[in-house]
Amino acid sequence: LFAIFAFATCGGYSGELRLSVDCANKSESDLSIDIAFAYPFRLHQVNFEVPTCEGKRRETLSLIGDFSSSAEFFVTIAVFAFLYSLAATVVYIFFQNKYRENNRGPLIDFIVTVVFSFLWLVSSSAWAKGLSDVKIATDPDEVLLLMSACKQQSNKCLPVRSPVMSSLNTSVVFGYLNFILWAGNIWFVFKETGWHSSGQRHPPDTMEKQSSSYNQGGYNQDSYGPAGGYNQPGSYGQVGEYGQSQSYSQSGPTSFANQI
Repeated sequence: LFAIFAFATCGGYSGELRLSVDCANKSESDLSIDIAFAYPFRLHQVNFEVPTCEGKRRETLSLIGDFSSSAEFFVTIAVFAFLYSLAATVVYIFFQNKYRENNRGPLIDFIVTVVFSFLWLVSSSAWAKGLSDVKIATDPDEVLLLMSACKQQSNKCLPVRSPVMSSLNTSVVFGYLNFILWAGNIWFVFKETGWHSSGQRHPPDTMEKQSSSYNQGGYNQDSYGPAGGYNQPGSYGQVGEYGQSQSYSQSGPTSFANQI
């Protein structure tokens, strides 16, 4: 959707400006000179006729500049981004198994997302500069300077209407929004590659090794069973060196020494 808004607001643009040339001889005046232009903004091919205020002779002029490269580059990236997003959506929904097979799908998706993020930034910046130049080239005050009749003080040249550039401004905004959207999506596609999960496997392995070493250290609850030597509440049983059972009571160290 963001890609559609980007190329629609730029590629579908058409604008018009209107000028007025009031000659000293009113019969030679032209108070409504309309100049129309549109995408891809090859302004040097936009021709228009204006009075010279020297009889009935008129001169043919053209706007200045060719800004088609930045505009077409921006629209091309938007169209391809839209097509890739559409294809990726179909793959995500209907071919999920193929997408995850051998991790090739997420890897390709990750690379393409990084490339599109970079292209969105470059194309949006280039088009923002191109739009600034288009605004200058289509400024009615700048266009009036091209007319020979306006160089004579006896004639009055006035701008009547300036072109509306709101949709072109919107296209630049959507261009940078697409860059933010695609750049933010890099993280989510990176998680799909498996590199993120493989980087988090070490802490569980370390805990498993610590748990294993703890069990091997002799801390086993089975050693506290009935075989621990607790025969009677008042005495302790012990098997002597020659297999005979020896016992000693809690009478004290002297009694224990006598039995030994």
